[in-house]
Amino acid sequence: MNSYGDAGEPKSRAGRRSVPIVAALRDLLVEHKAVTWPDGGLVFGSSTTRPFTPTAVRKRALTAWKRAGLEPIGLHECRHTFASLLIAAGVNAKAITAYLGHASIQTTFDLYGHLMPGNEEEAVALVDAYLSRADTPARLSQIQQLG
Repeated sequence: MNSYGDAGEPKSRAGRRSVPIVAALRDLLVEHKAVTWPDGGLVFGSSTTRPFTPTAVRKRALTAWKRAGLEPIGLHECRHTFASLLIAAGVNAKAITAYLGHASIQTTFDLYGHLMPGNEEEAVALVDAYLSRADTPARLSQIQQLG
């Protein structure tokens, strides 16, 4: 971005991507669009406006935080919150990498690896549970025949 707020083209191919919108937010966006632009148009403005310039986004975000009675956080903190929610919900790391536009999954692991599940106790429990599900009578019969 330049200092005038022109977002321009993304830095890489990963910069142009689809990002999932959870149902609760989608409902709010549909409602907002219906109230703000009943005759069509975009969710955040008409086709002749540039609604995603950094200044416009920050101004709308600050207004929304204030209206909700919440302490504002920066837009980059919102990005980290989104990533943290994806991890907490169990979204796989490769999908998170795509949603955040990271060029490499290593970037995602470097930034958010500490939030991802995977300690030794959990790994053992997961493998034990998997093997329990695979412990069918046919498998037990095979083991008994070998012994």
